[in-house]
Amino acid sequence: MTIQWFPGHMAKARRQVTEKLKQIDVVIELLDARLPLSSRNPMIDEIVSEKPRLILLNKADLADEKVTEQWIAYFRNLGIRTLPIDALSGKGVSKLPELCKELAGDMLAKRAERGMQARAIRIMILGIPNVGKSSLINRLSKRSVAQTGDRPAVTKAQQWVKMGDTLELLDTPGILWPKFEDQMVGLRLAASGAIKDELLDFTEVALYAISYMMHYYPERLLERFKLKELPADRVTMLEEIGKKRGCLVSGGNIDYDKAAELFLRELRSAKLGQVSLERPIDWEMDEPIGKPLSLAE
Repeated sequence: MTIQWFPGHMAKARRQVTEKLKQIDVVIELLDARLPLSSRNPMIDEIVSEKPRLILLNKADLADEKVTEQWIAYFRNLGIRTLPIDALSGKGVSKLPELCKELAGDMLAKRAERGMQARAIRIMILGIPNVGKSSLINRLSKRSVAQTGDRPAVTKAQQWVKMGDTLELLDTPGILWPKFEDQMVGLRLAASGAIKDELLDFTEVALYAISYMMHYYPERLLERFKLKELPADRVTMLEEIGKKRGCLVSGGNIDYDKAAELFLRELRSAKLGQVSLERPIDWEMDEPIGKPLSLAE
């Protein structure tokens, strides 16, 4: 399976972002705390260039807290301010206005030196689909000004959102990149729900996630599916999930697609607990955990 998704409106969004950047003081890059690098569009570095930037690790409530700390240290070493948040509950969001003011400090100081009138700090919020941009904007503005949804690509156009006299936010559609050079990135994004399910092979995506959980979270699988011990391989684990959840077809055979879809829905809804789908060390491994394999392998 080759996972690709670059709808036409995303290409248009990239052009619009580039055009609007001249008006922006601070860029907020919103990432999924469960898979920060896989949910980070590499084009954004090129687009944003030298603008002051803040990384938010959203959906931190769904991610493994210890792994999130590793990611905060990772980005700190790159010189990028990073803050874990949960846009839905509002956890951590109250710190944003002050952080943006700090990052825009040079711009504010230059305007004051020139005797220019004070104005709101202009912020651009960027991120891939379904990472929570609209939820964050609604939380910051304390009203429903941005459309939200539990599916990717809900936002289709840019819009400015005023927050009193201090901040102006520019919402943008989620932008994926034209080609995933690393299919592991595609698998992680698919497992998290960032790519439309209609485009997925549920079984292959589930096998990746099961393999990863067997390595890092074996106890979660044992507890959730009431197993005494883990099977020897991920295919057998998927079969066990199918048996436990009644995903069977005639003859008592496993309906792999149904079992895989059910597993992914439980993973995404945190019924398997707080799970991170990648760690900094995963990007250094020659043989990444969960690499694509067929059922026969």
